[in-house]
Amino acid sequence: MKKYFLNHQVTTGVYKKMSKKSEMVTQMLYGEGFSIIKKTKDWLKIKIKEDGYIGFIKKKKTVPYVEPTHKVCKLYANVYKSPNTENKIKQLTYGSKIRVKNNKSNFREFENNWINAKDIKPIYHRYENIFSKIMIFKNTKYCWGGKSNKGIDCSALVQIFFNYNNKFCPRDAKDQVKYFKKNIHLKNIEQNDVIYWKGHVAVAVSKKKLIHAYGPLKKTVVMDIKKTISLIKKTAGLKVLLIKRIK
Repeated sequence: MKKYFLNHQVTTGVYKKMSKKSEMVTQMLYGEGFSIIKKTKDWLKIKIKEDGYIGFIKKKKTVPYVEPTHKVCKLYANVYKSPNTENKIKQLTYGSKIRVKNNKSNFREFENNWINAKDIKPIYHRYENIFSKIMIFKNTKYCWGGKSNKGIDCSALVQIFFNYNNKFCPRDAKDQVKYFKKNIHLKNIEQNDVIYWKGHVAVAVSKKKLIHAYGPLKKTVVMDIKKTISLIKKTAGLKVLLIKRIK
């Protein structure tokens, strides 16, 4: 049986090569698991448990993986040293996972830290509308490889909602467009359909509007669908590859 370890940092950058000067290709959120493929003096080559992504992280003390009981259901949740709001020590982003071991009033304990009960849901919780919370990321900073409230990229904005709903989704847009099978014509687009360009993706929030983590504007924005398609064709020379219906 493969041995997994726990990411117990708020986020851990995963790099293309064994250098922080190389491309950060993704991040692991708090509570996600990984296996170790190879060790060097300063780096670990790892495979992420949730999506199978392979990359490099800085070598660190490893912690055995534990099955989570809850996950963060808000854009971010404050974490405290004690069961009150006086000693904030960090924030966990949407979809981060924890193992609750104790309750006290409106707080839940995990790894000797405390989180407000209203900021988490049981690990099995799902939303019937998979993208129902996507607007919480509006105005979040764009960050290539990012997956958190501190910075996110276009394909992560799709993947994190599948992960929250305990469903698999590839990390990169080039793999997502192959994974999702049902193709839709633009004239039939509906809320939650996903639009793919080469290297980019957006989610329809209505028949006329979309949301995407958009590099040129350096943030996650809501835009008109037809105007966005025209803009990307004009500025990047890219046509829509496919539009996918996610059910």
